[in-house]
Amino acid sequence: QVQLVESGGGLVQPGGSLRLSCAASGSISRFNVMGWYRQAPGKQRELVAAITSGGSTNYADSVKGRFTISRDNAKNMWYLQLSSLKPEDTAVYYCNALNIWNYQFWGQGTQVTVSS
Repeated sequence: QVQLVESGGGLVQPGGSLRLSCAASGSISRFNVMGWYRQAPGKQRELVAAITSGGSTNYADSVKGRFTISRDNAKNMWYLQLSSLKPEDTAVYYCNALNIWNYQFWGQGTQVTVSS
């Protein structure tokens, strides 16, 4: 059974930075795509960033130039560096993985709050 565990959320002031981490139980080489989604109160969950097994990345327009997704195969982890944070980035952030059979796995979520 695959388990994903996020960490790194918290309260940060506008303009600040955070790094979210997602730890997988077992090798991340099983996954074709690893990503981060977020869900703000009253809104649908949306894709923030994704990275493929080949290293290609994709970002939501709202975070391009501010967020960076990366991975560490040796540690079976991937990350989301959040910079220049805005109040509208406030949400629960979920890590996500898609395996070779197109089955999705989700973490439990970590809260990011951007407020002065």
